[in-house]
Amino acid sequence: MSPTQNLHHCPELAIEVYEQALKRNPKDGAVASKIGKALVKTHNYAKAINYYEAALKSGQQNFLRYDLAELLMKLKQNERCERVLHEALTHDPVNELPLLTEDCRYLVLLAKIQSKVNKNDEALDVQAKVLKRVQLEQPDAVPMQKQLAAEICAEIAKHCSNQRGYERAVKFYKEALVYCESDSKVMLELAQLYLTLDDVEACQQQCSVILKNDQVNEAATLMMADLMFRKQDYEQAVFHFQQLLERKPDNYPTLSRLIDLLRRAGKLEEVPRFLEMAEKHSPRAKFEPGYNYCKGLYLWYTGEPNDGLRHFNKARKDNDWGQNAVYNMIEICLNPDNETMGGEVFENLDGDIGNSTEKQESEQLAVRTAEKLLKELKPQTPQGHVQLRILEHYCYLATKQKANVEKALGVFTEIANTEKDYVPALLAMATAYMILKQTPRARNQLKRIAKMNWNIIDADEFEKSWLLLADIYIQSGKYDMAGELLKRCLRHNKSCCKAYEYMGYIMEKEQSFRDAAMNYEMAWKYGNQTNPTIGYKLAFNYLKAKRHVDAIDVCHKVLDAHPNYPRIRKDILDKARAALRS
Repeated sequence: MSPTQNLHHCPELAIEVYEQALKRNPKDGAVASKIGKALVKTHNYAKAINYYEAALKSGQQNFLRYDLAELLMKLKQNERCERVLHEALTHDPVNELPLLTEDCRYLVLLAKIQSKVNKNDEALDVQAKVLKRVQLEQPDAVPMQKQLAAEICAEIAKHCSNQRGYERAVKFYKEALVYCESDSKVMLELAQLYLTLDDVEACQQQCSVILKNDQVNEAATLMMADLMFRKQDYEQAVFHFQQLLERKPDNYPTLSRLIDLLRRAGKLEEVPRFLEMAEKHSPRAKFEPGYNYCKGLYLWYTGEPNDGLRHFNKARKDNDWGQNAVYNMIEICLNPDNETMGGEVFENLDGDIGNSTEKQESEQLAVRTAEKLLKELKPQTPQGHVQLRILEHYCYLATKQKANVEKALGVFTEIANTEKDYVPALLAMATAYMILKQTPRARNQLKRIAKMNWNIIDADEFEKSWLLLADIYIQSGKYDMAGELLKRCLRHNKSCCKAYEYMGYIMEKEQSFRDAAMNYEMAWKYGNQTNPTIGYKLAFNYLKAKRHVDAIDVCHKVLDAHPNYPRIRKDILDKARAALRS
């Protein structure tokens, strides 16, 4: 082993050697920097900080300030790090290239610490000056400086995107690609942003460029599949997914994405074959948290919330899948039957099972379970903390007690005031207003959401808000306006049972029993024929449309699964049989 390799593998020895070298030549900055890095490598963080600070006090090793700041940031000593950076940046304006470059690096670090975009903007201005000068004075350094400019632009774009300033984010990603046109990471982030904005063409263009250079790029293939779904090119979409899953059937992040997209395409019956592929690939699949998460998702989406809950529970303690599993478990606890929270149209129709003491007790138990699960959520981002606060206060809504609902409404309003056009907060406000019977106020919030552009991140909240607004319109007899919103729901999610159920209700009110039956058929199909209320409505409209055999068939299915649902026997089954005999 060469002496250099020896030093590389033994940092303690390296520190001694470097310290001796520094004694011989105290002004050798490169050696000083190596000592600091070797101390960090041996986890002697406190010693490294002291060393950097002492070297800086002696005034010789000024550029070590960056190493110190970087170390403090790594150790999450943000205030100290900020102090060091401000000291570095407090000087008269400079024009020398090395000093400009140094300033730029400090500003980028400061922007990371403060998460403030204005520091990044400043860094970009300085970097633009550096680039101009480098092209003239040090042409060899141009690629490296361009790379830094691209990184700064991408940082600004990411920050804007997190703040929902999507247009500005697009602008900076494009600028990053001017500096570094083949950076696939930036291309992917830009493609993802286009997807969020539902700009299908632009996203496809980015993905095509990535896949041209890297045919097995998983993220780009996933996005392409997503795009094909949006264009309703179902075959192509599944083809892209199949490519990924055939290479690796236990690629559960891809499988979970596929399940969501198959739901939106109204093709959930395709899911079991992919789950079987994973099972065949590995005998341990059924014990894998990722597999259980995917299975839970499928069961939840096909009207089996209790089985879904059981599978999510198996993924609950996992580092990768746990947090999402817990979120889904809480959602199921708060709304197991996927009702329109705050909606009134179906409130009084489900007499048999609507207001029983048993149902109220199970609802209270579910809210208590949700509250316990909330304690397991550990969000990692500011947005995650906001999401958690909203979910916590949905538990208050679920109690339906006026004081609790008003308390939740206060929190939702506060979030909506800080987070501009944040759909989950606006929907939560509207839901609270509906529970408090303040329909006009709820309608105002929902109309705001209805004017916004749909995005995949808030897809479920958009759907819920359109359904709730449709519910309000139906209550006031505005069937056309409700119909438009329901069609919008189905455009984005062809498996949306509730949209079909509302459509059926409108047709029924208009005495168009055939059309009503057709819509209830879809609600019955996509709910996996599990919901007795929808079964009842379907059978009733079959009866009205004189489809007596179909009515009897559905009655049997409902009574097999729910023997204590006698209303369907008296109201429909007996009448359909009598009609057949006459």
